[in-house]
Amino acid sequence: MQLSQQQIDYCMECGVCTGSCPVAMDLPGFSPRQMIKRSMKDPEGDILDSPDIWACLSCSRCSDRCPVEIDFPGFIRSLRARAQKRGNRPVLSHHGMFQTLTRLQTATTRQNRIQWAEEAGKTGQTGEYFYFAGCIAYYDVAFQYLDLNMIETAKNNLRLLNALGIEPVVSNDECCCGHDAYWNGDEKTLETLARKNLEVIRASGAKTVIFGCPEGYAMFREVYPDFLGPLDFDIVHITQFLADRLPDSGLEFQAGALDRVTFQDPCRLGRRSGIYEAPRQAIQQVSGVELAEMEHNRENAVCCGTTGWMQCSSCSKAMQIQRLKEAETVGAQAIITACPKCQIHLTCARKNTDHDIKIIDLASFLTDHLVQGQGVKTHQEVMNGK
Repeated sequence: MQLSQQQIDYCMECGVCTGSCPVAMDLPGFSPRQMIKRSMKDPEGDILDSPDIWACLSCSRCSDRCPVEIDFPGFIRSLRARAQKRGNRPVLSHHGMFQTLTRLQTATTRQNRIQWAEEAGKTGQTGEYFYFAGCIAYYDVAFQYLDLNMIETAKNNLRLLNALGIEPVVSNDECCCGHDAYWNGDEKTLETLARKNLEVIRASGAKTVIFGCPEGYAMFREVYPDFLGPLDFDIVHITQFLADRLPDSGLEFQAGALDRVTFQDPCRLGRRSGIYEAPRQAIQQVSGVELAEMEHNRENAVCCGTTGWMQCSSCSKAMQIQRLKEAETVGAQAIITACPKCQIHLTCARKNTDHDIKIIDLASFLTDHLVQGQGVKTHQEVMNGK
């Protein structure tokens, strides 16, 4: 990634990035500005051997505030592939299980990615809409120890789409979007996955792809066109789709046990994609529930603490606990998320603490409050073919 001389000159006199960085607040000596300075001084020097290039969350809080618009996450990502070749590698979370699963999906390994869909609602093999579920099925297996049923998010997204009269394509041949490989510096894996996904989507005839995960949406929006050219279909995140369709749909959402909730802005949905109001508009479809804002929200929101399944540390936990405290301070009974990783990380942080706030994904929140008999079939009705 090339920086202009003007950007470099301003950068060396500034420091807004370091003052904005949640990692710098907890990790002594970590400084985005100093990392740029080290790289400019010696591009092949000690920066490529530094653990600092893996500590960056790529949350974009720094670049969002940068007066000269330096994309610091992009700058860091450009160093990571070279660092790996020199033997400087990140500390992988969960023993590298998710990196292994990603690489397996570059091969012709046969998957069963649609059983959950058959249990939840109606889908098509071809059609106008393609629902890109992402890797949530793998998360479902991995995080049962946190009492998380991650696949319910995908099921509830499908139930909501069905309630809106949409029977999207859900494909066995879909694979990982490549987000983690990309941010880990593995562009070869990313490009292989991207080509496979584009082939599958085009074969379905879909004109619009609906994403249940902010990371998948951000990859298709930002990265796929850079690697493989312009997309020949539209993309939309599920929160945008729901915010647009629900108000005039005739669907009703009734009050439940929750009186006040708050929203965790995912970095990829918010700062990287500029989607802040759509999830809030969807939440506000539920009558009788107040949406309270945490101290840090929208472009100022704090990351859930880790990305790319790597470098989960005490810094990560500090950020996660901060979010739990902010939510409790505004009296929220639940944090609503629109990102599987936010749900996982905040739930993990809550474990073995005295925080009892609920962490709920947006699709499940809406489905749980949807007045019954509005086109959403129960699990048993689907299994009985009704």
